[in-house]
Amino acid sequence: MRSIDWKALQRLRAAFLDGSAGTRDYWQSGSDLDSYDQTFGQRIRWKWDYVLRELQQRGWSPPRGEVLDWGCGTGIACRALLAHFGVEQVTRVQLCDRSDMAMQYAARRLREGFPDINLWLESAGAGNASTLLVSHVLNELSDRQTEELRALASTAIAVIWVEPGTHEISRRLIGIRERLRGQFHVVAPCPHQDACGLLTPENHRHWCHHFVPSPPGVFTDGDWARFGRLAGVDLRSLPVSFLVLDRRPAPPLPAGVTRVIGRPRVYKAHALVLRCDATGVRDCRLTKRESPEEFRRLKKGA
Repeated sequence: MRSIDWKALQRLRAAFLDGSAGTRDYWQSGSDLDSYDQTFGQRIRWKWDYVLRELQQRGWSPPRGEVLDWGCGTGIACRALLAHFGVEQVTRVQLCDRSDMAMQYAARRLREGFPDINLWLESAGAGNASTLLVSHVLNELSDRQTEELRALASTAIAVIWVEPGTHEISRRLIGIRERLRGQFHVVAPCPHQDACGLLTPENHRHWCHHFVPSPPGVFTDGDWARFGRLAGVDLRSLPVSFLVLDRRPAPPLPAGVTRVIGRPRVYKAHALVLRCDATGVRDCRLTKRESPEEFRRLKKGA
């Protein structure tokens, strides 16, 4: 890591935790942005890499046209998208944030990696972009602002929305999915196009989240160890909730595919897997005797 302003990270973390982050611009200097980008921002980047790798595995790619990075912060989401899918199909990148300082930082970092990219900075964020990127904003938005963002999303061709994997935020994202799924094909994480199975009364305690492994080098880096203590986070993995929508037909999935939600609960002789498919969300019991290879993989964390 480059030089880190640890006091700035403590101040930013306090704003995220006490709920004041959504009421004002919390960036005070370029040092704030750079320290955030190297720490909190990298953890967000790993989540985006996880989501974008899955989209590539599914045979999905963003439509040609303009990319709008809404609430761009340091531009992590857009940098990840361009790194995975390239710039050939991107006619322009629009960076949108309430902070001019953040937009300028994001623009600089984008030009470092993609010097020929066509950039536009806009605090309000114009609609009708081909691809809308939204990252880690729901915990800073009021209900009115969330509805305005949902309306903006409804003007895009494709939407990639990545959020923290908490119960509250996941449930809010599910609500947005339900409002938008009539206008879009649901690409991920859902293996179906029907209503979310987590909305049934028996599944009220569950939420749609997955776990992203951290790069191995994190565990031998002193700065990351210090960051983990400061932020109070588990460096081993990151919970993520996400939603990918597209007006174009989604790439087909194999027949009978299901989605594992969260982590399987592995016991001595069996495991319980919360699975999602077109028939709903329910626990599936997998025994060591009947499925030894699968049980062994689950026990190892696969």
